[in-house]
Amino acid sequence: MTLYAPGPRNLITDVPGLSVGNAADVALKSGATVLLGDEPMVAGVHVMGGAPGTRETDLLAPDRMVQAVDALVLSGGSAFGLGAAQGVADALHESGRGFAVGPARIPIVPAAILFDLLNGGDKAWRENPYPALGRAALAACGHAFSLGTAGAGAGATVAGLKGGLGSTSLVLASGVTVGALVAVNAVGSVTVGDGPEFWAAPFEIGAEFGGLGPARHHPALFPPPLKRLGEATTLAIIATDAILTKPQATRLATAAHDGLARAIVPAHTPHDGDLVFAAATGQRALPEGGALELGHAAAICLSRAIARAIFQAHAEPGDLLPCWQDRFGVGRG
Repeated sequence: MTLYAPGPRNLITDVPGLSVGNAADVALKSGATVLLGDEPMVAGVHVMGGAPGTRETDLLAPDRMVQAVDALVLSGGSAFGLGAAQGVADALHESGRGFAVGPARIPIVPAAILFDLLNGGDKAWRENPYPALGRAALAACGHAFSLGTAGAGAGATVAGLKGGLGSTSLVLASGVTVGALVAVNAVGSVTVGDGPEFWAAPFEIGAEFGGLGPARHHPALFPPPLKRLGEATTLAIIATDAILTKPQATRLATAAHDGLARAIVPAHTPHDGDLVFAAATGQRALPEGGALELGHAAAICLSRAIARAIFQAHAEPGDLLPCWQDRFGVGRG
């Protein structure tokens, strides 16, 4: 099984037909991220965490009527953050996009949220800020976007460190492209023990998250969790330009969870709402047997994107945890 190099940006937007936008509020210490398709996308989802928060994920089941989505939204803010998807849906409706029901058009915008309400940000708002953040993220959609302390990862944390937003891509021998986008806000640790090395190190390409290689020693036990039930969640999107059915997209999302478990220890806990969306723009035929390679590539991309999210995070006023760069004294890559 041969995996080729990352795409030119090493971002999920290397998948043709996709754009990504971020919006965040520094004082709030939270934000939202939107993945937008140029055209409606076939999508699936798989949830393995014990505390998810979602919107319109039921319609992604293979037997449901709606066959494609307009956008996917990742947001901070816990249940309040689901409002980001409403802001996106409203803006898409204004532009004339959506599932046609007679003369009506209904934008299909599944979403998932993470918990960042106790991260030191100013949460004393009266009007929910997330619909406006969703609109702003949609307006910012493009091929280039920030990683680390950005978008849905702006207020994220992991065990002992700031979390963040990460993305990677791979172009396969068949020419099919696969990419990952992830907001990392986990109970578990992304680094090994007290050192700077990432659990995802065996899958790193070049020095995309420091090039430190694997840790020599692994801790015997994970320390007691720093977050309580429902205070975490890692949210991911896997995208490809392959032609997939809804069942195949669901299987792709399922396979990608292997990458999450390789990069975060422990993962899929009762405290996390770990979730993976999959989206397919349908521009390339998948070769015979290609689903195996695609799922493997998705897991590798997600592991790399998780480490990259923490590696790229930067410090901001009022942080309760250090970022990786400050704690380990390594220059940003």
